[in-house]
Amino acid sequence: MPASRIIACPHCHTLNRLPAERLSAGDTRGVCGKCKHPLFSGTPVVLDEPGFARHAERSDLPLLVDFWAPWCGPCRTMAPAFEAAAQQLEPQVRLGKVDTEAQQSLAARFGIRSIPTLILFKQGREVARQAGAMTADAIKRWVGTHL
Repeated sequence: MPASRIIACPHCHTLNRLPAERLSAGDTRGVCGKCKHPLFSGTPVVLDEPGFARHAERSDLPLLVDFWAPWCGPCRTMAPAFEAAAQQLEPQVRLGKVDTEAQQSLAARFGIRSIPTLILFKQGREVARQAGAMTADAIKRWVGTHL
């Protein structure tokens, strides 16, 4: 394991270096060197294209993205479960949300045909995809089987 890991800030998306042993121990006390906000908030990060690139392609943390839309009933139903999963999965996995209405180019790039769709990224590559609403426990189990 490398001595340090690159973590994107959930607030300003600046890349930060954090000792790997702190992440392994579940330490969530890291603070962004630029904006001084916590690196781990236990809540999903709202992602646009630049933020997505930082978290999915440049950060060492796996990224679980919920592609959703405000008008989607199942998306709104799953939102509290996704929030709960973020609290349980950080600091090992970052959770993010992409509004497919506001970020149509990201939705097109990943061929989102139905929502909600969860995609798990690791080191910039898609490793798993799941369409449909899930409970927090189901999200945790699903992520665990693919990491």
